Parts: sequence; C-alpha cells; structure tokens
Amino acid sequence: MTDGDPILQAFEEQRPHLRGVAYRMLGSTGEADDAVQEAWLRLDRADAAEIENLGGWLTTVVARICLNMLRARNTRREQPLDLHVPDPIVEPIDGSDPEHEALLADSVGIAMLMVLETLSPAERLAFVLHDMFAVPFDEIAPLVDRSPDAARQLASRGRRRLQAADPESDTDLEGQREVVEAFVAAAREGEFDRLVNVLHPDVVLRADFGPDREAQELRGAEAVMAQARNFSSMGARGHVVRVNGGVGTVAFLDGKPFSVGAIRVREGQIVEIDFLADPARLATLDLGWLAA
Repeated sequence: MTDGDPILQAFEEQRPHLRGVAYRMLGSTGEADDAVQEAWLRLDRADAAEIENLGGWLTTVVARICLNMLRARNTRREQPLDLHVPDPIVEPIDGSDPEHEALLADSVGIAMLMVLETLSPAERLAFVLHDMFAVPFDEIAPLVDRSPDAARQLASRGRRRLQAADPESDTDLEGQREVVEAFVAAAREGEFDRLVNVLHPDVVLRADFGPDREAQELRGAEAVMAQARNFSSMGARGHVVRVNGGVGTVAFLDGKPFSVGAIRVREGQIVEIDFLADPARLATLDLGWLAA
C-alpha cells in the first residue's frame, strides 16, 4: 500500500484510538505501539474489501494481539511481579500533547493501570473493551473463548476490583498542583515538618526500581517523610509535571532522570505515591524538555 492509499489513510485515522486501547491493555507505550504496528501488518495482508467496519475490525485485532502479549508475559515470568508501575505519560504542568489525548481519555491514571495489572488477561480485555470502549459482550466473547454471559462476568470482576481499590484522585488539577508543589518544595528545602500538612497519615509510597532491585512499599506519613529525607540528601531535584493527566513529579540526579512519581491527592492530602525508578525504562522517556 502507498501513502495515498485510502486504506492506509483510514488506518492512520484509527491509530490514536488503537493506541488508546493497547495502552490500557498493556500499560506500556512501547508495547502498545508494537501491537498497533502488528495490526497494520495484519490489515495489509487482509482483503480490506471484505471488512465492513474497519474501526471495529482493527479494535478487535489489537485487542487479540494485546491479549496474546499479556498471556506471553505471564508465561515468561517464573513468579508474579510484586510491583510494576506502568509506563507514565509525562507532560508539562501547563500543557498537554495532542498525541496523548487518546491515551489519557477517561483519566487513565497510573493508579488505575496498576489495578488493571492485577487482573487476568481475559478480565482485563473484557473490562477495557466494554467499560472503556463500549464494545458489546457479543463481540468480546469470541476473543476470550467464552459465552457473552461469561465475558460479562469477566468485566464485572474487573470492575469490582477497581471499585475496591478506589484509584480515583481529586479532579481539581489546580488543587492537586498546590499540594504536590508544597510536597516538592518541603522535600527540596529540607523542611520536613511541613510535609505533615500534605501527607495523609496512612499515605502509601511504592517504588518500582526494575528487575535488578527489590521494589519498595512504605506505609504511613513517618515512613514517607524518612524517605523524603534520604531523597533530599542525595541532591535529586524534583519538577512538578502532569503524569497521566494528574499532577506528579519528575526528579533528576546528576543530570539524568531519577524517578517519575504519580501522586494521588484526596481532600488536600497525598494518599498514594507511585514511583517509576527503573533506570532502563526511564531512559526511554522523552524528558529532555525538563533537563534543559
């Protein structure tokens, strides 16, 4: 197919939607792009004239590819990961990238993606396709080799898991920003008593350092403040940014990305902090606009 081919043009129109589906399914921007590219290769080999609904066909193909990728992940792992922070979408605090709009529609925060990580591949597919993209269960059922009623139950289990985890943050971005800026300033200036005002007593901090180091989970304001002291003593510099549509942080140490933090704020206090601190994955993120 050539650049002027109408099928290629139609595919490109669908690409943002397909990336959004794949990102919710996989929690990885790189793997999402791989899944979308594989869908294009399958379309290129198919008889497009026989496809009545190209958007629906492509959504189904991407979902099936992602399902296989999730199952392959589980097969490769000898044991489940204790903690995995999905790939964050990082943007300037005062702006957003139009290319990210489809990825971040429906406020797909890191907290929600982390709950999706706990679902089985079939549960995740059923929930994502039905609850986020309104795909009927009659169309989901063949993808997971279940009846429509069984597919409905898969989505329901995923929905209950999300409701139990309650991954929602305050929707007031300006309010979130004030809290996060106060947190970053207090940590940077070493005024740790000020952190008490912005940390919920039962705050949870989780850090994903990658496969070569054990993940960390801290609970309670005192434990998080102790970690902030260690962070400050290292000389890392934090920046307030948008992470998956909410307010978060990016820290640099010696000119290199040190961490990306997704922060949940509720009623004026930080209730959860999820850090990606895996050097290999951080190196793949486009954060040069912050370091400059």
